[in-house]
Amino acid sequence: MAKGHRSQIKRERNDQKDTRPSAKLSYARVSVQKACFVLDAIRGKDIDTAIGIVTYNPRYASSLLKKLLESAAANAENNNGMDRSRLYVEECYANKGPTMKRIKPRAQGRAYRIEKRTSHITVVLNER
Repeated sequence: MAKGHRSQIKRERNDQKDTRPSAKLSYARVSVQKACFVLDAIRGKDIDTAIGIVTYNPRYASSLLKKLLESAAANAENNNGMDRSRLYVEECYANKGPTMKRIKPRAQGRAYRIEKRTSHITVVLNER
């Protein structure tokens, strides 16, 4: 059980907030496994190299990640006053989102379930 008043506990929790610039895309229509192929390629790279990688990557998730990287870089410049040339991808990960269940008719009156998976993709930047 936490000690102190509710407002004091909230205040302490908010003081520990992460100040690194980030961008999050929720409910992306791509599975976590497919997004992780592209995320693994850009993790730890500087921002210009990462944007170059996703620009010429043929996977669908790379088009989503390009916009996400540019958004995170803009957040770093405008909100945190960081220098764009010193930015790099510190963290990037995809968490599982809700799955849409659909039915596909098959032979002899059967129905197969189709699962359309979604994910929540997060990119966190930092300065070198």
